Amino acid sequence: MSLALTCMAGVALDIALGEPRRVHPLVLFGRWAERLEAHFNVAGRGWRSHGVTAWCLAVLPFTLLAWALASLPGIGWLVEVLALYLALGLRSLSEHLLPVIGALRRGDLEQARRCVGRVVSRDTGELDEQGVARAAAETVLENGSDAIFAALFWFAVAGAPGVVLYRLSNTLDAMWGYRNERFQRFGWAAARIDDLLNYLPARLVALSYALLGNTRLALRCWRRQAPQWDSPNAGPVMASGAGALSISLGGLAIYHGQEHVRPLLGEGPAPRARDIERALDLVWATLGLWLLILSLGGWLHA
Repeated sequence: MSLALTCMAGVALDIALGEPRRVHPLVLFGRWAERLEAHFNVAGRGWRSHGVTAWCLAVLPFTLLAWALASLPGIGWLVEVLALYLALGLRSLSEHLLPVIGALRRGDLEQARRCVGRVVSRDTGELDEQGVARAAAETVLENGSDAIFAALFWFAVAGAPGVVLYRLSNTLDAMWGYRNERFQRFGWAAARIDDLLNYLPARLVALSYALLGNTRLALRCWRRQAPQWDSPNAGPVMASGAGALSISLGGLAIYHGQEHVRPLLGEGPAPRARDIERALDLVWATLGLWLLILSLGGWLHA
């Protein structure tokens, strides 16, 4: 199958089926990662070298397995489609955010807080309507990059091995990439590798968001505001996305009981329920743009 058709097949499976309802392979991978961390980071004393070793043992065997299976004649194309499908999170993103939109529109703030609390790491118990909408919109823009477009990018670059390498690395960053006493040294490799793998996809996503929204404002916010954000990849994506939607994100957020005043992103009013939906629409439009580019690229190559 051509690259464009394989990507469309993987995306179609994600839209039709969503995440596996029983046991997602990433759940099993997470258990394996927990065992490795328990062995190499005893009492949170693992060094950077231990983190590198654990990362290699966690990621590389499955990447090589994906390469071997994708090389099999006759079924290699199916392995590629399934690998991409399992790496994508488009339907899951919509399924988690649509209940937040519905609760806000009904005026049920408590339910909206509970729903958004399932997909963000900040404390949501005291958020007002704007705070809930801000957390949800930020999640849509950032996870659109991480859970959809970076996976598509690495699949286009390196097929099944590329997307498996990316998705497992991204999972380890979510598990080990914390700047706390337990993971400061051990999780260094997982965080830096994820930053590296997301560097170019994040900027392509930021450009895509800008082209599909308020382009001039998005580019200005990207240039001026992204360097102030603590994440080198989330900054461009969220600044450009907020500018494209002409809304303001960032600001005060509470994580584990501690207040964090984050730089402002975008320009315009604070988000409301409709802006979460607009952010989702922007992600869908970006997906259409990427698939169109892949199709045109395949046609020109042919």
